[in-house]
Amino acid sequence: MTSMTNLQKKLFFLGLFSVVGFMALQIPFNKVMGSNVSFTLFDFFAPMAGGFLGPVFGIASVFAVEVINLFIKNTPLTTGSVIRLFPTLFAVLYFALASKNGSTSLTTKGLLIIPVLAIIAFIAHPIGRQVPQYALMFWFIPIIAYFKRDNLFFRSLGSTFTAHAVGGALWIWTFNLPAAVWRSLPPIVVAERLLFATGIAASYVIVNYALSFLIKKRLLPKLEIAS
Repeated sequence: MTSMTNLQKKLFFLGLFSVVGFMALQIPFNKVMGSNVSFTLFDFFAPMAGGFLGPVFGIASVFAVEVINLFIKNTPLTTGSVIRLFPTLFAVLYFALASKNGSTSLTTKGLLIIPVLAIIAFIAHPIGRQVPQYALMFWFIPIIAYFKRDNLFFRSLGSTFTAHAVGGALWIWTFNLPAAVWRSLPPIVVAERLLFATGIAASYVIVNYALSFLIKKRLLPKLEIAS
């Protein structure tokens, strides 16, 4: 494996992360509060993949896992199932770009546009205008976390709330959930997103140590980690 080119290594690890990600997607972790949907280990694993594979390969890996899982489980392609594909991809993008050793490049700063656009989209909706505090309360968190992105937990927090912002903006325009529902969600959001951020950070540490061990034992090729 030592003779592998850089592209071959990236493709190898893309495949490796995709396989592990697919297995993680099959392992329920906890119930989503207020619903019958289960979190899986994939919710912790997926965003931090961008820290190892970078934005392009990280997003490609996560998207491939999500799509393959849809078809293997024969999940109906409803509006809801399609929408669920995208928020996690923005979480991967945030984690990958925020991992650039404190980089302040224009591309990295572009992360801040995502939650801002989500806030605007949410408040532009007639129902969203009734509960603007929902978006303002949560979706400035990725912006604040950006300035603390050298801290793994804050990077993870920014990542999961970026996904939440994208998902929330898409959800209100697609399903027109009443204002009363949005008003009831903050305690649930706080609990689940803190759980996600902790899981993402823990997954990153575990995977980092595992890869370092396997690379040291020459069981895997050396990977240039994006962070």
